[in-house]
Amino acid sequence: MKVSDFNYDLPEELIAQTPIEKRDESRLMILDRKEQTIEHKKFKDIIDYLEPGDCLVRNNTKVIPARIYGKKETGANVEFLLLNNIEGDIWESIVRPGNKLHVGTKVIFGDGILKAEILDIMPGGTRKVKFSYKGIFNEILDKIGLMPLPPYIHEELKEKDRYQTVYAKYEGSAAAPTAGLHFTPELLKKIEEKGIKIANVTLHVGIGTFRPVKEENVENHEMHTEHFYIKQEDVEKINETKKAGKRVIAVGTTSCRVLETIADENGFVKETEDDTKIFIYPGYKFKCLDGLITNFHLPQSTLLMLVSALAGKDYIMRAYEEAVKEKYRFFSFGDAMMILGRRKNHH
Repeated sequence: MKVSDFNYDLPEELIAQTPIEKRDESRLMILDRKEQTIEHKKFKDIIDYLEPGDCLVRNNTKVIPARIYGKKETGANVEFLLLNNIEGDIWESIVRPGNKLHVGTKVIFGDGILKAEILDIMPGGTRKVKFSYKGIFNEILDKIGLMPLPPYIHEELKEKDRYQTVYAKYEGSAAAPTAGLHFTPELLKKIEEKGIKIANVTLHVGIGTFRPVKEENVENHEMHTEHFYIKQEDVEKINETKKAGKRVIAVGTTSCRVLETIADENGFVKETEDDTKIFIYPGYKFKCLDGLITNFHLPQSTLLMLVSALAGKDYIMRAYEEAVKEKYRFFSFGDAMMILGRRKNHH
């Protein structure tokens, strides 16, 4: 399978630069795998496609404002992007300008409320960095850090919380699980009142999620690793749904990857904390998932491959062509797609 099979033409102006004013007013394209239809709705209409007994599985990770600007002792400007917490106050970071930040270099952020020293150069050129400060690290980041918006967004974000789901809880992501951005507290309440279960997983999204596939053959691409956990109460909701023959619908590709990493061949899950580098592309047999809510993904990306695995590549490419024609908004701040249609039950 060639990476170029997952290409499509996207006019630059369809890449959403800012969030829509009301989260649940974004557009929603409904794909029914059985009927192979394409419908155009508003996101708040999603409730009409959910049935009592279904279970929505969402990722409650929280994005940390991980982009920080500082100065070297010499006064030169530097930029850090925190990727992951190695241990204690030691982080892996992308640093710019990379060639000027050697081991031992000291950096000051926010008038000295945060200081850093470069400990080591890691494979791939990232740095192992040790931070020192007084107080609580996440509160300092909140003061001085910016949201690490994806590289294709060039507008400044007016309100930090718009790159955060309304149910974000556990800090640790370098990117938002964007399918969840469309939900409002009111819509979630209506969904629960209709008898639909809501289960949480926590997967901390890495910046690798934007990494292009450089291999010509899809199968040779090496996925980045992301840390996740799921609690017993959420496991029970998902397994009950499966037992009752109802549908498990993932909010976002991150929730999907957690479910498919931990599910047994009958689609049941168990309490787990682990790292996943699962790579889902056409030919993959889904074990747990019956549906997916997701945004529109970059050409040739692993996420476009994942949705193609679920809905079928030709159907997805046709839907994307239609989305371009209908001027849907693409990527992180863009519109949503819901992929539905029962799989045959093997039991």
